[in-house]
Amino acid sequence: MADPRTVVVTGAGRGLGLAMARRAGADGFRVVVAELDAERGAGAARELRAEGLDARFVRCDVADPASVAELADAVRELGPLYGLVNNAALANGVGGKEFQDIDIAAWDRLMAVNARGPWLVAKALRPLFGPTGRIVNIASDAALYGSPRLAHYIASKGAVIALTRAMARELGERGITVNALAPGLTEGEATETVPAERHGLYRANRAIARPQRPDDLVGLAAFLLSEESRYLTGQVVAVNGGFTMN
Repeated sequence: MADPRTVVVTGAGRGLGLAMARRAGADGFRVVVAELDAERGAGAARELRAEGLDARFVRCDVADPASVAELADAVRELGPLYGLVNNAALANGVGGKEFQDIDIAAWDRLMAVNARGPWLVAKALRPLFGPTGRIVNIASDAALYGSPRLAHYIASKGAVIALTRAMARELGERGITVNALAPGLTEGEATETVPAERHGLYRANRAIARPQRPDDLVGLAAFLLSEESRYLTGQVVAVNGGFTMN
């Protein structure tokens, strides 16, 4: 029997990342939980293994090129790579200031993780892909809506959308598709510090009124990692209960 195909999920220690890693494992993939927080990442991998899934943890700081290179070395030992979910991002506690009040250090830190991080990871893992592959970048509907007092976050996620399109053009001939999911405000630890005003904005304007949960996104992520999505690339899909509509 052939070895399972490997999918790397960054920021998979909790929330949406963990939910997508769990679904990838349930779909038969070997999952690499790439997570900055070692305790959280190791715990997530143990949790998945306890459920009978093939999962292992590799510590990774997506903003650090040396750490990303170590991730690539670990993945290389597993054989050809099939999938990458660029999920790791700074999201909690980043809002509240108007664009002119955001300090340069905060701007640069967010960009280093949210915009440069997906590029660094994809750059390091690109040589490891087999004859076909799937890359799913996690953007945000905030970049589509233009939420106020989130300028650096919106700019970083807008960069992810643009990067998705550029990578799709460049990797298409290799049989690697690149798409982005743009989640809405998703309930979980990462959004606990989001101001009540923004939660209220989503409640008032979703077509589907209930709160969004991580498992609302895993089905589409699974499709984008599957063979069925082989002719879909360079696309951005908003999953937010109809808060934004194309």
